Amino acid sequence: QVQLVESGGGLVQAGGSLSLSCAASGSIFSINTMGWYRQAPGKQRELVAKITSGGSTNYADSVKGRFTISRDNAKNTVYLQMNSLKPEDTAVYYCNLLVVLNTYWGQGTQVTVSS
Repeated sequence: QVQLVESGGGLVQAGGSLSLSCAASGSIFSINTMGWYRQAPGKQRELVAKITSGGSTNYADSVKGRFTISRDNAKNTVYLQMNSLKPEDTAVYYCNLLVVLNTYWGQGTQVTVSS
């Protein structure tokens, strides 16, 4: 049974910073991709950033240069450092783990950016 436990998030003013972390537990194949998605009210869930176990990263255009994803393979943990936050970054952020053909999701954590 794979579980993803997220932490971080909260309320911040525009221009501020927040960090998220997500720890995966259970039987996890070492070769995998971890990432963050977000869903704002009335919108579809979208990719924010993802990182492979080899360290390759992919970012949404809207967060490039502001967000940084990283991971600690020994801890099966992925991090998201969010800087220069904007009100349009407000959403529920979900951790995602892709292992072979299986996808797992965290419970989601709210990020709210006030203007």
